[in-house]
Amino acid sequence: MSETSGVEPRKDPDDWSTGGEAATGPQLSYLETLARETGETVPANLTKADASKLIDDWQERSSRTADGPGQGTLQVEDAGEAGHNHSPGPGTTPGSG
Repeated sequence: MSETSGVEPRKDPDDWSTGGEAATGPQLSYLETLARETGETVPANLTKADASKLIDDWQERSSRTADGPGQGTLQVEDAGEAGHNHSPGPGTTPGSG
């Protein structure tokens, strides 16, 4: 396996210790944006893990991430384990960095 610019390997959302918790505000906000771009509807009562999976799926279909899947995702530590925060953050555009 090759190293990728110091980025931790992605942990499966189903294995996150906090994956069953309610989706975060940034996840839901980004899902709303992707939903508009893909013609989807954000389901109610999403967990962090389910939101992450939907984001991955919708990013692949969004014009926002036309450069390829996974563009615009930021990696963060969540309760001591590698996770993904799919919010682009203030003042940034997914895929711009």
